[in-house]
Amino acid sequence: MREEETARMTEVFLELGQRPDEAGPPINGPVAYPEEVTARLLADAEQITARYPDARSALLPLLHLVQAEDGCLTPAGIGFCAALLGLTEAEVTAVATFYSMYRRTPTGDYLVGVCTNTLCAIMGGDAILEALQDHLGIHAGQTTTDGQVTLEHIECNAACDYAPVLMVNWEFYDNQTPSSARDLVDGLRSRTPPAPTRGAPLCTFRDTARTLAGLTDPHTPGGAPGPATLAGLREARNRGMSTPDTAGPIA
Repeated sequence: MREEETARMTEVFLELGQRPDEAGPPINGPVAYPEEVTARLLADAEQITARYPDARSALLPLLHLVQAEDGCLTPAGIGFCAALLGLTEAEVTAVATFYSMYRRTPTGDYLVGVCTNTLCAIMGGDAILEALQDHLGIHAGQTTTDGQVTLEHIECNAACDYAPVLMVNWEFYDNQTPSSARDLVDGLRSRTPPAPTRGAPLCTFRDTARTLAGLTDPHTPGGAPGPATLAGLREARNRGMSTPDTAGPIA
């Protein structure tokens, strides 16, 4: 390599690992449920496991069930799932800690996720996160003292066509600004939240977990894709483009 090329090279240091605001192990909390709670959870779990030919396939919805009970994963919830499915607590914990939708710390009624990945950052996601931290008086990964809002820094909402996007209990709030984000969390804390931009009506974190466990009806109006999502499809049709016929064998 020529000397001038070497001189232009810049040393870059990448520190890999868990984000500072990401909740990590250990999973804390009660180690066992009272008998009446266990009985209630078993009745719900019976509905869930009945949908699967192998009960162990129900682990993910069962984790949502115990998260709905506690507001996060606890040793009691891990133990409940393990005993029900014939797994070790280590096996259940390994699954639970892999997926970011399972919370390892107590979570407020409203989990507010701010995306600061590439497109959202360019469109103002970093400014929104900073504004909410100042407005709520907490850092990402923390919960307000009234237990209403947990603020989370997330990598991507998979909704780049409406950037910058916030999610509240995994429902979309599109095209946000620092001002609209502050209004949103104020509405959450006053129990008068605005409706999500699209998707299902907003409910509390624990009620959302029960829906994800398959215990409430998720079929609500408003889930159709919006104009920005369909922009590419419209352009393809305008150009007379179509997908290839794949009815025959694929080379």
